[in-house]
Amino acid sequence: MGRYKLTIEYKGRNFIGWQKQDDNPNSIQEIIEKAILGLTGEAVDLVGSGRTDAGVNALAQIAHFDLATSKCAFKMRGGLNHHLREGNIAILDCAEVDAAFHSRFHAKMRHYQYQIISRHPHLTLHRDLAWQIPYSLDIEEMVKASGYLLGTHNFSSFRDSQCQSKSAIKTIEKITIFKEGEFIKMNFSAKSFLHHQVRNMVGTLVLVGGGKIKPEDMKTILESHDRQKSGPNAPASGLYFLGVDY
Repeated sequence: MGRYKLTIEYKGRNFIGWQKQDDNPNSIQEIIEKAILGLTGEAVDLVGSGRTDAGVNALAQIAHFDLATSKCAFKMRGGLNHHLREGNIAILDCAEVDAAFHSRFHAKMRHYQYQIISRHPHLTLHRDLAWQIPYSLDIEEMVKASGYLLGTHNFSSFRDSQCQSKSAIKTIEKITIFKEGEFIKMNFSAKSFLHHQVRNMVGTLVLVGGGKIKPEDMKTILESHDRQKSGPNAPASGLYFLGVDY
């Protein structure tokens, strides 16, 4: 038996998310599993490092699966991309790994980026790939506000009501916010996140950047443990799964 690690890029638009569902075959997980079946003749259980929501993109999602017999990883990458060539999923790398490797449980850090385009004209090239904000945002104020989110906290104020995590306690290791032309990019690093946590934090930071609340209000919102106190859930299209540290 061989275990294989995939590095996967995908555009989240038109997918129901990573996780397969019984009533809808249009998940990234199931589509790749079907490609593996078509290539190898083996039905597999593809295990991802994290579950991205509908519309969320990935630059380097990590997943693993097992085959009954060892295959050439390089040829498998090419074969899988042949099966996936008509869609918005690409296998960037395929490597045979130790049988003990687990893409989810062995992850030490996960990294996300949220992309905003701050301009008034409607988007063309980046439509459905970023959140358009038609006014200027104060980056310095957003950076100040983000400082209150660093460290270990109860993040109930940024937790979706459907979140299945046993605890709202999470540790944010790093947040960086910077401007690149029309883009405002926000990077978030943590071992794990709550459902919609990043998008809810982004929505609140945009309120700060737009002058609707003050940076120090972030501390009050965080300590309230009340989702109704925080900002809107930022659109999924602007969120990117950047990668995983093992």
